[in-house]
Amino acid sequence: MAINQLDKVTALVLVDLQKGVVALPMVHSTADIVKKVGHLVQVWHRRNLPVIAVRVLGGAPGRTEQTRRLDNLPDDWAQLEPALGLDPTDHVVTKHTWGAFSQTDLYEHLKHRGVTQVVVAGIATSIGVESTARQAHELGFNVTLAIDAMTDFSMEAHQNSLVRIFPRLGETGTVQDIEHFFALN
Repeated sequence: MAINQLDKVTALVLVDLQKGVVALPMVHSTADIVKKVGHLVQVWHRRNLPVIAVRVLGGAPGRTEQTRRLDNLPDDWAQLEPALGLDPTDHVVTKHTWGAFSQTDLYEHLKHRGVTQVVVAGIATSIGVESTARQAHELGFNVTLAIDAMTDFSMEAHQNSLVRIFPRLGETGTVQDIEHFFALN
């Protein structure tokens, strides 16, 4: 367990756990990821801590070599996964880039709530999760990454984030590590 501390006001930030993304082929079972994240949501709700659900509804406008298809999506594509157990009081952020802070109200919302740390989980590890964690770190938040509550399209990309990137952005641990830390304090 590499988690040394969870601040008094730590927000749980859930990245792209919406029906359309959860339905995509990933290297780990998305049902298992949703179950683990749902467990974290329960822990946060019991402690009256902020839960932020982030969903993606577009992409950054710049050119890329890969084709992006975000038109003709099913009506429920952006619906947050019901199994997460979100409350109506949980904050929802809609993003149009990889990271959840760019051109959204996330930073202001967290600062207004007195948040100093974020625990990040979701899909995809090397895209939305990593970008959100990078932005949180750059904005001065302490960052913890729930490494068994995320997955990616590629095992290589997933492992690269876990092994090379995340230890430079914050602390890493499993859902059990995070819950155990809360139990000790």
